[in-house]
Amino acid sequence: MSKVRVGLVQMSCEKDAAQNVAKAIEGIKDAARDGAQIICLQELFTSLYFCDVEDYENFKLAEAIPGPTTDKLSSIAKELGVVIIASLFEKRAEGLYHNTTAVIDADGSYLGKYRKMHIPDDPAFFEKFYFTPGDLGYKVFQTKFAKIGVLICWDQWYPEAARITALMGAEILFYPTAIGWATAQDDDTNTEQYNAWQTIQRGHAVANGVHVVSVNRVGYEQDGLMKFWGGSFVSNPFGNVIYQASHENEETNVVEIDLHKTDFYRTHWPFLRDRRIDSYDPILKRYID
Repeated sequence: MSKVRVGLVQMSCEKDAAQNVAKAIEGIKDAARDGAQIICLQELFTSLYFCDVEDYENFKLAEAIPGPTTDKLSSIAKELGVVIIASLFEKRAEGLYHNTTAVIDADGSYLGKYRKMHIPDDPAFFEKFYFTPGDLGYKVFQTKFAKIGVLICWDQWYPEAARITALMGAEILFYPTAIGWATAQDDDTNTEQYNAWQTIQRGHAVANGVHVVSVNRVGYEQDGLMKFWGGSFVSNPFGNVIYQASHENEETNVVEIDLHKTDFYRTHWPFLRDRRIDSYDPILKRYID
């Protein structure tokens, strides 16, 4: 299939998980009505972004994958004939938790999961308290409409993750995300941060010759101290932004992408051809002293 329609559901969240799931399902239905075939939700969409604090009570938000939320989404995927990419807080075992994205195919079947590999620990983003780093490696999923790669939020800053996933055959890279601005920051700092975030992902698109789809949450959380900046976007394989959501609003949008563009750009800009894989051993070092 050459052309694929991808849906992005950018939404705000509240404390009630059931309300968040219901809102996400409405977004999925809206995207499907507009012709979406693959629909991506934002990172940890069932809850507020709870990693702003280190609180043991928040572990109660976790669930098995597959589990209750994937069961609901599988029914919706089958009903609508769409692929769903769903980021969830996974309880793997007692005391063992991951930041995980499940992929559900258009017939409702559960294709598998990707566990976030890079785990941040920054002010208001204390993810290392909650999440064990992923141990499944990088993943691609053959869906009805395309072979997709899924990475999660902090992974998006690492070119190695994008490269490996693309080399595994991903035709599209999806990034469910939860990133925002501290409301105390000035506008110049906010703009610089957003531009860096988008630019590095556009760079992944260029370096690997694939479309990148990044879906972020929006709205104020943490008692108004954090504004999740939205700005969900789609980049073509040469870094051109073909859709960008606002920083303010909940938005569901559908974007048609042409997978044949990968061959066009990789042929005219043959970065994969010219890779010197014989010279890359030093990348396995933490730092080259």
